[in-house]
Amino acid sequence: METMNAIRIHRNGGAEEMQWEQVPKPVPGHGQALVRHTAIGVNFSDINVRRGGFYASILSDSDQPFPLILGNEAAGVVETVGKGVTDVAPGDRVAYAGMHGQFFEQSGAYCEYRAVPQDRLVHIPDAVSDEQAAAMLLKGSTASLIVNRLATPGPGDTVLVHAAASGVGSLLCQWAHHLGATVIGTAGSPEKAEIGRQNGCSHVVLYNDVDFSEAVRDLVPEGVSIVYDGVGAATFEKSVGLMAPFGKLVNYGNASGPVAPLNIQTLAMRSLSVARAGVTGHIGDAVALRRTASELVGLLAEGALVPRIDSRFALRDAVQAHQLAETARAAGSILLLP
Repeated sequence: METMNAIRIHRNGGAEEMQWEQVPKPVPGHGQALVRHTAIGVNFSDINVRRGGFYASILSDSDQPFPLILGNEAAGVVETVGKGVTDVAPGDRVAYAGMHGQFFEQSGAYCEYRAVPQDRLVHIPDAVSDEQAAAMLLKGSTASLIVNRLATPGPGDTVLVHAAASGVGSLLCQWAHHLGATVIGTAGSPEKAEIGRQNGCSHVVLYNDVDFSEAVRDLVPEGVSIVYDGVGAATFEKSVGLMAPFGKLVNYGNASGPVAPLNIQTLAMRSLSVARAGVTGHIGDAVALRRTASELVGLLAEGALVPRIDSRFALRDAVQAHQLAETARAAGSILLLP
């Protein structure tokens, strides 16, 4: 039996729970392609799955299947295909983001090879590197969901983007700027503030130095049109208070912890809207996934979106990659390289 290397956890917990292990190399079944990974994207959803936390509560009385390979996003090369595969062929460069279920149910990217259903694969064009694909497909799909379906910015809008130098935050800043909005970002350091400005922010607030809500209110006394919030508990409540009448807030992440229950009456005085983004439905079938991927490639070709890669780690060093992600020091995407 052939084997491969993978990062697995045997229980929920800290980064130290991730183990470098040999496991059976998968064999592609009907409708599947065996992908040799060349770049694997690290996402905060991987950390949430590893920790358990609110994902465990979503699973309710279903047990998390241990041992578990983490990860939802990767790029690579098709090595072999199973019966019935017509969308890809050996040698094709491909990428994927998620399987058919929710991300906390069907992870498995932190490994050297993966058998992937053909309808979850997108072709990587020659102009896009494997690393760019792994850094952008899932984060870009999240940004696409937010911008296209939940809160579309345009000229005359002021958009507040928390964590403006993060993986998704960077893309949201760039996209909102591309669509003509005025973008205000928050960042944790002067270095990240400069990245925020490179991403299209007209102003960047250093949240470790000042109260971000007071600083934003000084900049936009009438309130912001849209808030994009991937931070969660530490920013959500104050962000609601910064919104202009008819404003929209989209929460898409929980880097500081999940948002507390919301009293919907607090939105009534200014007719505010709040949404929670979940990217699975946006790219839930092959048509939607490939349409979104095509859109992202087009924006990349225009120069409107530029995925920033902060750090690259060997796959076996996934512990250090997660530890960096949890410090919030990274500016952009973190990749694992098999």
